[in-house]
Amino acid sequence: MPAPGTVLARAKMDCGNYAIRIARDGTWYYRDSPIQRKPLVCLFASVLRRGEDGSYWLETPAERGRIEVEDAPFLAVELFWRDCDCGCATKQQCLTFRTNLDEMVTAGAAHPIRVAICPVTREPRPYVTVRPGLEARISRAVFYELVALAQPETVDGREVLGVWSEGVFFPIDETPAIDMAAD
Repeated sequence: MPAPGTVLARAKMDCGNYAIRIARDGTWYYRDSPIQRKPLVCLFASVLRRGEDGSYWLETPAERGRIEVEDAPFLAVELFWRDCDCGCATKQQCLTFRTNLDEMVTAGAAHPIRVAICPVTREPRPYVTVRPGLEARISRAVFYELVALAQPETVDGREVLGVWSEGVFFPIDETPAIDMAAD
């Protein structure tokens, strides 16, 4: 019998692949049927983890199972802009996102914004980190709000458009070159 206060380490049972899929639009499915109960989806999301190989897992203290995620597990559906006291001298803007599961995430060093560019269409695919390894894809309407807040900055010798949040600058696009040549 273990001494009082001793924690026994138990191996998690690997349950293989769960029949759960998170679609690109943020809808959670079980066996191709949408999960309609938001509290259940929120419960699943609270135990969502990302493996070192990029795979997604639902992981409890006792078991874990792999799930499929088409793009990102969350969707940023709303943006709140405010002045904040972040201890920075010049940039005092805070950008807080609400996800489709009502998590609030303020962009900053721990929750960076990144914009991937589709190699085929050149369309931007913006994301914000929600938890380590887990991102929310920023919806098109929210991305347009970010673009409206964007300002030019020089980063690594290049002019880029981006937004500030909690004293951190996040590039969102290259500054378009203006052709001033006369015909």
